[in-house]
Amino acid sequence: MSTAEPMELWSRALLEPGQPSRGTQAIRRAFLVLRVVALGRENGCGLSEVSDACGLARPTVRRILMALMAEGAVEQSRRTMRYRAPGYLQILELLPQNVPFMRQANLLLDEAAEEIGDNVSLTVRSGLETVCVARRLGSYPIQVLSLGIGVRRPIGTSSSSIAILSTMPEREAMQILAENESRFADDGVTLAEIMAIVERARACGYAFRERGLVRGTRALSIAIRSLDGPAYATLTVTAIARRIPPQRVNTIVEVLRSCAAKMSGLIALDAEPT
Repeated sequence: MSTAEPMELWSRALLEPGQPSRGTQAIRRAFLVLRVVALGRENGCGLSEVSDACGLARPTVRRILMALMAEGAVEQSRRTMRYRAPGYLQILELLPQNVPFMRQANLLLDEAAEEIGDNVSLTVRSGLETVCVARRLGSYPIQVLSLGIGVRRPIGTSSSSIAILSTMPEREAMQILAENESRFADDGVTLAEIMAIVERARACGYAFRERGLVRGTRALSIAIRSLDGPAYATLTVTAIARRIPPQRVNTIVEVLRSCAAKMSGLIALDAEPT
């Protein structure tokens, strides 16, 4: 088993383009580096972070970053020496759907959405936020479309982030929430109230918001865990309130848990030595 950290495994699985075609390796590596830097958002990434996430040697990553900087696709802070993508290039954090992991994940999302009937999304942690990287709609005529691919939310506001927080030690979860506290004003909730929701999620093994971020909706999330430690991704069902009554919660949870276990297996495969 690899000694890679869980976040590194997720980055590798979500961004690794697979076996490159002949003559395209340099181009693929440049886009891989650019996507990793874009994931750092405003805080950016250090050279070692980019190197670890890409699985490339530091000298190789440095050469690629220098080339990207010369083209205006990457900036470097003189104060922190961290690299970031300009705002107009942040869209590059959206993941290429032909990545091996994403191909398999989309098939699993198709199966879950078909069985549940409502939309199912895959969300990953990115710093102090979560970002939706994939979504599949169900067959029920009314679908909730508030969580689209690329949508970001501060950790603490959505059921997906509550599920992630519930896998963390209380002190770590509280630290993240404290850093995001100023962003909770629009929701009218306090840190104490959010921590109470996190504790309920920790006790039952899933996060359930009876009142979703959109009025008249509900959301239910299951954390995806690949190794010991906090989760870095979740599966979420978002639907109109009457589609997730209390008597249907356990059924949805079981479908999501099965899907999460299969995705966890895909990440575990990425940890195996080559």
